[in-house]
Amino acid sequence: MNLPPSAQGGEYNSISRWDLVIGHLLYVLLYTTKYWQIQPMKRKKKLLLINPFSQYKKHEMFDVHAISPPLALGIIAALTPSHWDLDILDENFEDFTLKEADLVGITAVTASVNRAYEIAGIYRKHKIKTVIGGIHVSMLPDEAANYVDVVITGEAESIWPQVIDDFEKNTLKNKYEGELLPMKDAPFPRRDLFHPSYTYANIQTTRGCPMRCDFCSVHTFNGSRYRQRPVDEVLDELETIPHDKVYFVDDNIIGYSKQSAARAKALFKGMIERGIQKDWYCQASLNVADDEEVLKYAAESGCKMILIGIESEKVEQLKETNKKLNLRMGIDSYNKVFDRIHKYGISVLGTMIYGLDNDSRHDLFDRSEFAINSNMDGIQATILTPLPGTNLFNRLEKENRLLYNNLPKDWEYYHFLEVVHKPIKMTPEELMNAMWENWAILYDHKTIQKKMLQTLKATKNPKAAAWSYLSNVERHNASFGNKRPPIDPANLLQGIENSM
Repeated sequence: MNLPPSAQGGEYNSISRWDLVIGHLLYVLLYTTKYWQIQPMKRKKKLLLINPFSQYKKHEMFDVHAISPPLALGIIAALTPSHWDLDILDENFEDFTLKEADLVGITAVTASVNRAYEIAGIYRKHKIKTVIGGIHVSMLPDEAANYVDVVITGEAESIWPQVIDDFEKNTLKNKYEGELLPMKDAPFPRRDLFHPSYTYANIQTTRGCPMRCDFCSVHTFNGSRYRQRPVDEVLDELETIPHDKVYFVDDNIIGYSKQSAARAKALFKGMIERGIQKDWYCQASLNVADDEEVLKYAAESGCKMILIGIESEKVEQLKETNKKLNLRMGIDSYNKVFDRIHKYGISVLGTMIYGLDNDSRHDLFDRSEFAINSNMDGIQATILTPLPGTNLFNRLEKENRLLYNNLPKDWEYYHFLEVVHKPIKMTPEELMNAMWENWAILYDHKTIQKKMLQTLKATKNPKAAAWSYLSNVERHNASFGNKRPPIDPANLLQGIENSM
């Protein structure tokens, strides 16, 4: 039987098959081209996170060596889904320019919140949704609601995924309340988004404080329970940090119990065992020296300086501020604690508050004399500042003792270096003038030089001496702003060399 060519597998049949293949490919190509013309690839949404800097005295108080990266924004970025583009606009280093965004997130402390509202207003004029969070707006959410689209109160980690989901569904609410979650599995901040000019990194290992100092809002914002991150998770995060200098932002890295002190030791030992080589400093209370093993392992893991809240050398002032731990340990313990810290090659940055209700003008100068003659190395001398959310603010507001009432603009004065309340034993002007005099005494060139040499002798650690020395230089420059030429650390060091 003779078969037709198409049935014989000859040349005609082969050509037909190729025609079918080519035709099919052309169909697929035309179909997909048409499909993409109808349904173009979706553009990623853009989240712009902003770290505002108050424009009031910005160029007077700014010191690149003293500022900390915006950790909260890094955490928010880490919690944002991968189908979003992210960017951080950081006014610590960048002048504000309007950038493209679908959603804008802003964090702010009290001194910078008015600037945050200004920036939010610019984006709202362009019909771009704005979200704000942070400690100030958590205390005054109704105020913030007048200037932004969305207010997040409390810790944002628990609520941020819902904020993003609601935005994508066009169901964004005006207010979200964050919860106080355990710190296990905390996200690592997106440090790759931070400005490269920061000289040190920061990390948080605990939150919350059982103390209720009169001037502090930490217990209101982060809760009174001392919450701790698992040590291994902290160590894992430390291993991702490229900086060789780190600031632990915990309000008290060792806590208030034997368990929390043991946990701090485990953290420091872990840094040593893993070979994590960082120079670091932290905040703690006077009880940091109760267990010398804490200091031993802190030093061996790279600790160079500890900030301790001293506030005052007088009992009545400590009672006023509700510094229960300082009162319990006693003023006589201060130098003993400092000396024990020095024993392990670590310097002490002590904080002192001026302008308390029990302070007379004479008390202010007594405080400076005490600070200089004490064994503390760095001195952070600030003016009593009633921040929203504190018992201090509530009391002064009730007593009509707040000086500035043109809010929110006047929040820019709440930067700890300006008198914003009416003292009891002097006028605001007398307090401010006395502060100029006290800063001149505390941060005199010779005083700073002498302190550094004393620190070097006490700690036998040049890095610890350098850290406390630079802290004093920074405080001089911040306190005086443009009223005095800034101190150049190199010139001071040359003066020390010449005197030796």
